[in-house]
Amino acid sequence: MRHGKKVNHLSRTDSHRRAMLANMASSLILHKRITTTLAKAKALRVYVEPIITKSKDDTTHSRRTVFSYLQNKEVVSILFRDVAAKVANRPGGYTRILKMGNRLGDNASMALIELVDYNEVYKSGEAAVEKKSTRRRGSKSKKSAETSAAKPTPVIAPPADTELQESSAELVEESPVVETEAAVEDAPQAETEARDEESSSEAEEKKEE
Repeated sequence: MRHGKKVNHLSRTDSHRRAMLANMASSLILHKRITTTLAKAKALRVYVEPIITKSKDDTTHSRRTVFSYLQNKEVVSILFRDVAAKVANRPGGYTRILKMGNRLGDNASMALIELVDYNEVYKSGEAAVEKKSTRRRGSKSKKSAETSAAKPTPVIAPPADTELQESSAELVEESPVVETEAAVEDAPQAETEARDEESSSEAEEKKEE
């Protein structure tokens, strides 16, 4: 009996099981998602997630430890170069299992296991959900918007034309000057007329004498 034994041996010997999980983990790191049975997907998740956590510490010891599990240099380099940078801010939970129904041949339950950070469909949905913001009925932003809408927009008078004002001021200042110049020009004419009148009056007095 297997009471209390939580490890699923998958009907394989220990060496066969470890080799199979290493190959599946390498395929998952290369292709970012694979399709397998539900039992194998659950076993693979327990196997590959500690390896991904180990890849966050990029040291020679970590690379040798990961290589002892995967036995593939290309996969190890991809894991430490690309996948580790992608999952750097995620504290665990690097994989997702999606059930896909039963297989036609033996009716085995199938599943798709993938790396969470490489699924663009789920990411776009999460981004759309994050944009929505729920507010209370009496929030400050709504009140401020209502008050701004209620306040009438002040009408700003256009600035006076400074050139017209300056020209009018110049005309006002020049007008008395023009009048004085005209009076100065008329003064000699008035004097000559007065002299002519005096001379004519003197001539008339002489004639009368």
